[in-house]
Parts: sequence; C-alpha cells; structure tokens
Amino acid sequence: MTSEITLFVNPTAGRGRGARAAQPAASALRDAGFSVRTVLGEDADDALRRAREAVSAGTGALIAVGGDGMMSLALQAVAGTGTPLGVVAVGTGNDFARALGLPIRDPAAAGRLAAEALKAGTERAIDLGRVGERWFGSVLASGFDSRVNDRGNRMRWVGGRFKYDLAILAELAAFRPIPYRIRLDGGPVREIEATLIAVGNGSTYGGGMRICADAVMDDGLFDVTVVGDCSRSTLLKVFPKVYKGTHLDHPDVTVHRVASIELAAAGVTAYADGEPLGALPLTATCVPGAVRVLSP
Repeated sequence: MTSEITLFVNPTAGRGRGARAAQPAASALRDAGFSVRTVLGEDADDALRRAREAVSAGTGALIAVGGDGMMSLALQAVAGTGTPLGVVAVGTGNDFARALGLPIRDPAAAGRLAAEALKAGTERAIDLGRVGERWFGSVLASGFDSRVNDRGNRMRWVGGRFKYDLAILAELAAFRPIPYRIRLDGGPVREIEATLIAVGNGSTYGGGMRICADAVMDDGLFDVTVVGDCSRSTLLKVFPKVYKGTHLDHPDVTVHRVASIELAAAGVTAYADGEPLGALPLTATCVPGAVRVLSP
C-alpha cells in the first residue's frame, strides 16, 4: 500500500459542500499518516483526465469528494484498474454512498473510514454497469424517471428530494406510455408499453428513491424494474411508494434479474447515476467486481 493517495474534489457539489468537505476529509487522512494530493479540474473532462493520470501513476486510492456526479466521474477513472475508490458523499442525492452504507454529509467520518479501510486492507469488490465505455454504479433510468431527472436538473432554485417531487408533478402533465423494445440476457426481443424501465446495480436514485429496492451491488446481476402502462391516477398512487420500495408489490410493476439488457425506445434519453448517458437504444451489461470500494 502506498502512503500517497488522491483526493478527487468537486468544489461545487451540494451548493459548495464539496469545497468545504475536502478539508476535514483530507485532515482525517493526513492524521492517519497518508500523504494527500488534491485533484480538481477546469471542467469534467479535465478533472477526469487528471484523475486517470493519478491512477496510472500508482496512487494508493482515489477518494472522491462530491455528489453522485463526482462518484460517476471517479468510476470512469478507477473501474477495472484495481485502484480502490473512497467515497466522501456531500452532494444532493448521494445514492451511491447510500447503497453502500457509507457516511453521508459527514466528510470527517468518511475520511476516517477511508483511512481505516486502507490501513486494514478492507475493500469491497462491487459490480458496475457498463454501456459502451461508460460505467455506472447506481441506476440507469429511462422513460418517465429520466424525464423527471432532466427537468429536476434544470431546477436550480430548489434542491434535495423536494426538487424531484416537483419535477414528477410537472412531468405528469405530459405523461404518455412509451413503446419499448427490450432484450434480456440475449433472449428474444419483447415489445412492451411501459411508463419507465430502471436498470439497477444499486437500489436508489433521486436522493433515496428505492426504485430497484432489492438490488445488491455484488451479485453479478441488475435488478430491472419495469413500471408498465398505467394511468396518471395509478402512477400518482404508485410513485410515492418508491421512497420505501413498496411499489414493487403493485401488479403493474415487474422486476427482472439479468446480467445484460438491451433497451430501445424513440425519443427517450437515458440517465446513469443521475448524469445524461444518451439516447436509446443502448445495451447495459453488469460487470462483476469491477471496482474496489473502501468500506468497513
């Protein structure tokens, strides 16, 4: 284990919490005897380039400080490399940390946990989803939820879960079921009408919405939640249940556990880890043990 590690910081995460969180996290790591180098970046592309350079140079760990967008960026740098990932979750959603049971909005505790894990050699190998060259750790959203995500991202004046609640109400006004073509694990193509299809490596998105409530991050499989063709009134009844995961009991909701899925639908943009992924069609594959996360 090298004593030099890299702090990968998003200074704007959580309305400035990223910058404020970097110092207590770095202090906890230095107090444990580690040499800490901080990597920022002029933009996402520059930050990712610098993170990849740190990984290639043999850093002992990449410790990401920020929200789910920063965790997503960090995954692109460490997936498949063997370099462990530390998580200091101080963003708005923090779904990646939540799924792993890691501290949320407590950078000193997160820094101490990462230091202890590095010293003890306790790392958890988890699966990641992959679409082309892009990795994701939590949930790939398509359909009604991705449109909600798109609208929520435009709401700069409000934060947290309330933002997504407002975006849901706004999107309901334009709601229409979506014709999908799906293929599960290379099987036959199926044509279905659905409200949304969510591909879960982790269990939550949108700041704790348990859309794929039973997903396990190290079982080698996605949990694919399909909300079928339902009315606005049914959707209004079902969607609030997503915060507890009880929507999975509704007859219009089905779950498939698969290692890969092909998704196609006209006019639908996919999001992964809350970040725009691109328009359908796409193929998502679950890659077992793709990253090692510092955990107790």
